[in-house]
Amino acid sequence: MIYQGNAITVTRGGDDIATLTFDLQGESVNKLSSAVIAELEQAVKAIQAESGLAGLVLASAKEAFIVGADITEFQAMFGKGGEFLESMLHRVHGIFNAIEDLPFPTVTAINGLALGGGCEVLLTTDFRVMGDKAQIGLPETKLGILPGWGGCVRLPRLIGADNAIEWIAGGTQNRADAALKVGAVDAVVPGEQLEAAALDILARANAGELDYRARREEKMQPLRLGPIEQMMAFETAKGYVAGKAGPHYPAPVEAIKVIQKGAGEERARAQAIEAKAFAKLAMTEVAFNLVGLFMSDQVVKKKGGQFEKQARPVKQAAVLGAGIMGGGIAYQSASKGTPILMKDIKEEAIQLGLKEARKLFTKQVERKKLTPEQMAEKLANIRPTLTYGDFGSVDLVVEAVVENPKVKGAVLTEVEGLVGEETILASNTSTISITRLASSLKRPENFCGMHFFNPVHRMPLVEVIRGEKTSDAAVAATVAYARAMGKTPIVVNDCPGFLVNRVLFPYFGGFSQLMAQGADFQRVDKVMEKFGWPMGPAYLLDVVGMDTAVHAGEVMAEGFPERMGSLGGNGEKSAIQAMFENDRLGQKNDRGFYAYEEDRKGKPKKVSDEAAIALVKSVAKESREFSDEEIISRMMVPLCLETVRCLEDGIVGTPAEADMALIYGIGFPPFRGGALRYVDAMGVAAFVKLADGLAEELGPLYAPTEKLREMAAAGETFYAAPAQA
Repeated sequence: MIYQGNAITVTRGGDDIATLTFDLQGESVNKLSSAVIAELEQAVKAIQAESGLAGLVLASAKEAFIVGADITEFQAMFGKGGEFLESMLHRVHGIFNAIEDLPFPTVTAINGLALGGGCEVLLTTDFRVMGDKAQIGLPETKLGILPGWGGCVRLPRLIGADNAIEWIAGGTQNRADAALKVGAVDAVVPGEQLEAAALDILARANAGELDYRARREEKMQPLRLGPIEQMMAFETAKGYVAGKAGPHYPAPVEAIKVIQKGAGEERARAQAIEAKAFAKLAMTEVAFNLVGLFMSDQVVKKKGGQFEKQARPVKQAAVLGAGIMGGGIAYQSASKGTPILMKDIKEEAIQLGLKEARKLFTKQVERKKLTPEQMAEKLANIRPTLTYGDFGSVDLVVEAVVENPKVKGAVLTEVEGLVGEETILASNTSTISITRLASSLKRPENFCGMHFFNPVHRMPLVEVIRGEKTSDAAVAATVAYARAMGKTPIVVNDCPGFLVNRVLFPYFGGFSQLMAQGADFQRVDKVMEKFGWPMGPAYLLDVVGMDTAVHAGEVMAEGFPERMGSLGGNGEKSAIQAMFENDRLGQKNDRGFYAYEEDRKGKPKKVSDEAAIALVKSVAKESREFSDEEIISRMMVPLCLETVRCLEDGIVGTPAEADMALIYGIGFPPFRGGALRYVDAMGVAAFVKLADGLAEELGPLYAPTEKLREMAAAGETFYAAPAQA
């Protein structure tokens, strides 16, 4: 034994080959925490001190190689400032460079996921052999930072600037065949042959058959690109990536700049450029929020996993109500391997549902994600039916009929009598109380809400809604089914609108008040899109549909009359109601706040419509100009306050779940971290002061809760300050 630690061991084998094995004790995966990096430093020193070695293999004893750096340490580290970060990075560079400079050939055996810092470790060795099921990549730009442990320096020299830009700026996970094609690895073999393949490469290098010194030299030198090639590679890429990433996500373009600046430099100088850029990005609010989001996502996944452990597996599902929504649910279930019955009372609805599923599968074939044979196999997982004949063997039924309590109640009562006693019933409702729908059921404990967002195949969130009598077993099975469908389920308690719609409608309420005071809805859309929303509120209402918005507004008004009464039409007519009454339903009939025409791909394209502008003006009580800051605060304060209320009322369990639901469900700008992180960033006291000022003029929708005032007075936040790493 050359070295023994808690995460790393180094052994000496036959032919004087050392094997450094990552195996972090007490964890299911290998992560590069500060403690593991300290061990790696000691392990490398022990290797350097060992005489007579002829080679080194880097390997992992776990299913994954190394999933990356320990992200739970990031925020505390970032909080220590740029100088600390640069110093830390230079120390890691020193350790990694020591591996790269060992006086004998080195190889990494990549047996599973090797991401971020895990990928940067394997770039230090002379050779890489990869298991056929493994994946590698540098996803740091998705966290608002860039590879800081040599990834921006070594990868371009290994696979060329163009390929490295694609990997790093895109933050992609790359399969073994793709890695071999660009030269990131030297061989791909079945997992059980990894060790033998790695040892064979070292033997060939020691025999002079493979020139490891030439390989190493290439990684140390400037990139072999002439001035014109450099301009073509970098300037074109910066323009394209900036367009894709948008102005709120600087990391992908910054990564290209780092590769460009380091292209003409040798290793030490290129690494210094990388370290400086990493420290600069790490100090931004975007990086802080995106790292926070990653950790929130882990909270949500962990909770989902805990439910899944308790669940009876769903081997056969069913959806009631075909059409677009039913077809989307059937597609999602079938595509992920759970067979599903799709029932409707009308043959034309069945055909519409099948057409929707077929269209989505065809797109997968066109994108080469599926072969025609795989499409046929998956499509066979959907069995259309006009009867309940096979429902006796179904584990879970999703009811997706029209959003009407009487119709839903009748369908649920009917199907309950035809399924097994343990079958779970779940209603895909966006607003109707689960407790109310359960009142006519004989087994209300087997019933919950399962709210999908439209379009089903794109939107990652599923709200699983617990009614007053819903059992843990029903929640667990529904969560497990949602996860099996590739969705992110978040469990919430029953109330009007549940979590996402309850929070969204005060946002629409803020919009309606702006319209009543004469704001230009097209300008409001532009301001909120610039703020980071994928679409402004008027455009979003057109996508949702004015009939749906009016119905949901009435539910909110009934449930929360004091602050949302106006959403149901009490008092003055809103711009949303005016649209509805004038049959301007939005995209579903090509007229709403905007008019819609088909673009070249057959998708609806919005255009300005004078009739809509005149209609909105007709319901305005006054004409006022608003600054961008006023528009943002008028829109965001009610949304954030309702999120606070949902947390206080126990509708959602944690700030992390609340924020992830808004990001996954309605496209809250991820770089802002979610509604509660947004309040934290502003400062709770500053937010309360802003809300109070607006409430004086605009009423209860803008009034802070008493508990929020107490948090402000005590200097508290929704997220605990990160512990110092």
